[in-house]
Amino acid sequence: MPPMDFALPPELEKLRQEAEEVAIAAAADLEVKEDSWINSHSREFSRELGERGWLGMTWPTEYGGHGRSPLERFVVTEALIANGAPIAATWFCDRQMGPSIIAHGTEEQKARFLPDMIAGTASWCIGMSEPDSGSDLASLRTRAVLDGDHFVVNGTKVWTSFAALADWCYLICRTDTGGKPHEGLSELIVDMHSPGVTVQPIKDMIHLEHFCEVVFEDVRVPRENLVGELNQAWRQTMRQLEHERGGIDRLVSNRALYRDMLPRADHTDRRVRQEIAAIESGYRIGRLLVLREVLGQAPRSFSAATKTWCTSFEQRVAEFCFRVGGPEAMLWNRLARGVCYAPAYTIQGGTNNILRNIIGERVLGLPREPNP
Repeated sequence: MPPMDFALPPELEKLRQEAEEVAIAAAADLEVKEDSWINSHSREFSRELGERGWLGMTWPTEYGGHGRSPLERFVVTEALIANGAPIAATWFCDRQMGPSIIAHGTEEQKARFLPDMIAGTASWCIGMSEPDSGSDLASLRTRAVLDGDHFVVNGTKVWTSFAALADWCYLICRTDTGGKPHEGLSELIVDMHSPGVTVQPIKDMIHLEHFCEVVFEDVRVPRENLVGELNQAWRQTMRQLEHERGGIDRLVSNRALYRDMLPRADHTDRRVRQEIAAIESGYRIGRLLVLREVLGQAPRSFSAATKTWCTSFEQRVAEFCFRVGGPEAMLWNRLARGVCYAPAYTIQGGTNNILRNIIGERVLGLPREPNP
């Protein structure tokens, strides 16, 4: 049997090189290129992505998508994120919201919302986590009560990335308080300019303000903005999280920092060479895990394992770069920012401790430990 060839075919390699050139040019003036999918927000660049046909790449053509292969989207997004392109303005809708509306939305919703996503002219945020409900999504308390042709929404969301700059919020809320915690949830599309929506940015330890607290006070949302079935959003949201956890963004968020620091490492030190070998091997393992997700070859819920591996790897990359920098890394610079931000990789999108439980219960089928 011939050895497996992991090289990209010529047409994909050409696309990868084009995306890399575009990304490098777009990130040239950015001081920090790490985690560009969540930190670097540029509506202008999002419109450029739309003009290039790099948004909604795999979406059906009947909805304005480009009907391209998952591998084509993979090589483009890998190149954009690994080189620090400012893609945050449209990343969430391209990664999650668009596929969710395609899978569960009405024809009217698809016609209304997808074209602006594909053009790069609409920015979305995701209303999931709450002050007392982080990884335990089923415990959320934001309520939406049906009142005639509208839902009336009250509650608070937190860690809502780029809510202050978003046009729309894809909101997970409770529409029925009876039954089990994961029952009675629904997904609504909320206009962020609606009366009663208040957004407060939260400054993190490296002085970024993309995280936000969003308060909903008697916000009226048209009934036609309900995505999928009323009270049946749990499965929809779990599928949405598969998109969020198993993507290339969970592996190459700080690839640019590693690339820039690698030439400064002491390659004569065997311990340093060993660490570089471990990082290069880890990157290739993570890439294969992501490709399984991209190609639909991973088991159900396996994105929890993919994210756990990849985000732990990203922390290792940040720590390596910090050590390479030596005393310089003690100053407030890109290296210090990288290592201070690193814990976020294993928290956002579901903490690794929670994801390990998911791996044990849903992937491996291990029994739950009974409560004492």
